[in-house]
Amino acid sequence: MKHPEYQYLDLMQEILDKGLVQTDKGTGVKTYSVFGRQMRFDLSEGLPLLTTKKVYWKGVLHELYWFLSGQSNIEYLVKNNVHIWDDYPYKLYKAKADKGEVPELTKDEFIQKIGTDSVFAQQYGELKHIYGELWRRWPAKDGRVVDQLQWAMNEIKEDPDCHNAIVTSWNPEYLYKMAKPEEACRFPICHNMYQLNVKDGKVCLQLYQRSADIFLGVPFNIASYALLAHIIAHLTGYGVGEFVHTFGDVHIYENHIEQAKEQLVREPKAFPTVRIDAVATTLENFRPEHVVLENYDPHPPIKAELTVAGGFNEKKPAVAVS
Repeated sequence: MKHPEYQYLDLMQEILDKGLVQTDKGTGVKTYSVFGRQMRFDLSEGLPLLTTKKVYWKGVLHELYWFLSGQSNIEYLVKNNVHIWDDYPYKLYKAKADKGEVPELTKDEFIQKIGTDSVFAQQYGELKHIYGELWRRWPAKDGRVVDQLQWAMNEIKEDPDCHNAIVTSWNPEYLYKMAKPEEACRFPICHNMYQLNVKDGKVCLQLYQRSADIFLGVPFNIASYALLAHIIAHLTGYGVGEFVHTFGDVHIYENHIEQAKEQLVREPKAFPTVRIDAVATTLENFRPEHVVLENYDPHPPIKAELTVAGGFNEKKPAVAVS
């Protein structure tokens, strides 16, 4: 059988061969893009943590815990030496500094203060209306917060034949021109909805990702949502089934092309496995240290620069939506 990682490699090759050029309006950065693709992974055969380049497992694990625990401040990530979200709150801080509202800080100085000064972190490390908040603390119109993830897990436990166990991060009230400028999410919600489904006593999870950076982001997203399926299966008492990754726009940035070509000549290795300690029984008592990754033997990492693109554009005026 063809190694399941070739689904990813073949898609990346297709984008290089056939992707159409698009330009991000906010940054001017070019991408090569296709639309509407899908990958499927049988999680009983291993965790799809890509092997043709080393994926930052610690980042996957701590970021997912950050979401699962309902957090939206990068202080937790910084204190655990995970820096994949640093650019976004610094971008907001830098905008204030440019207006003379706060002292000038380099990005390194800003992140150092986030990790050592809790008061500063609470003030400047918060990213409103992102995944952790919306998964676990969705703001209802009457002032309540809705725990979507716990609800979805309860649904599949109480009715394994249900078709409604959906968690969404797409809240129009806080997105793009639909939002009031002062309330707009400054981070582009990309992996915006997932559904749980039980088949043959196993939890399956399908992710819809509206926008996907194939080289840097997608390997992380595959691993994160596959691990999420494992965690949900463990906490609900089911086996683990399939992870289905459905894409809207999937693209490669122009400054990642040479790195992608390097990855494409590598042969996939066996996927690792993951084990979750029996002490983890609820979302509330689950901790990153309860997850053990076994037999991960990837090719070396391939470095590429993160492109901070998409999201709310300050230059675009808000419009009324009726």
